Amino acid sequence: MASFGGMVTRRSGAQSKATQASMRYQNTPNGSMHCALCRFFIPAHDANSNGSCQIVEGSISPNGYCIAFAAKSE
Repeated sequence: MASFGGMVTRRSGAQSKATQASMRYQNTPNGSMHCALCRFFIPAHDANSNGSCQIVEGSISPNGYCIAFAAKSE
């Protein structure tokens, strides 16, 4: 179980992910925050293509954003 800004999501298995709507996913960045800089983002082999996310279902734009954003450690 994970908590994001007061929202609790339950993961009942490796295939269970949050919906884009529940994570308020958008295809555009929120200021300087975008999926390519998030620790949960899984990039596609082609840097210009959509990737995926460890916790949000579906196709994810590297320029997208959602409320689960967590910056990568450097």
